[in-house]
Amino acid sequence: MSKRAFTESTERQRQNHAVIILASGLSQRLGEPKQLLIKSGEPLIIYMTRLAITTNSQAIVVVIPDNHRLIASAITELADQYPAVKIVVNPKAETGMAHSLSLGIKRIVGFEADSIDRVLIMGVDQILLDEHHITALLAGKQTVVASHYHNWQRLEKYQNLYEGASDIIGLPLAINYKLLRQWQPELIGDKGLRNLIRVLPAEQIGMVDNDQLSYDIDTPEQLAFAIRQGWLEN
Repeated sequence: MSKRAFTESTERQRQNHAVIILASGLSQRLGEPKQLLIKSGEPLIIYMTRLAITTNSQAIVVVIPDNHRLIASAITELADQYPAVKIVVNPKAETGMAHSLSLGIKRIVGFEADSIDRVLIMGVDQILLDEHHITALLAGKQTVVASHYHNWQRLEKYQNLYEGASDIIGLPLAINYKLLRQWQPELIGDKGLRNLIRVLPAEQIGMVDNDQLSYDIDTPEQLAFAIRQGWLEN
């Protein structure tokens, strides 16, 4: 295959997906909206949406919390520049991530785009996520292609910042659109995709390793650490 043909093929592949950005968390442990933390001179919600834009998707649905003027203002400004970016307000953000995902799916279904075959699902606080990793997820052929990373609890110098299971399979991930629509009624409260994905045969699940995704921001201590590393700005 020629370089030009490969490029054109890749572009067609990228166009056959939509993106849902789950950005309606209330950041209660952090004490301030993580959506508005600053990376590369702009709020995280904008930084992550720009990453999604690089995939040339048919639609990018950003789910935000209700009654938060600064978050709404930031993403609305970007949506005015990029018609593919659509905003969905979650009036029940306190009920958990699953409801946000369900709202995002509903918005994509409203497009009635027959050519969408995959959905890329992202959060906003994995601050070292990059375009290379997203491209690898979308290039996978399995029903679900998820991110795989280790919790930094294994490393002594981080153990007070990043606690939990040592192996994580989760967001961001790419998933078959038809399957996601089938699962939508089961997405309630905090019952997200993880339990549903577990019932799939192993051969239907692909993984892309990236330990940098271990660094998310949930607490003031993690935020301070990220700022010291230069990953976020004060």
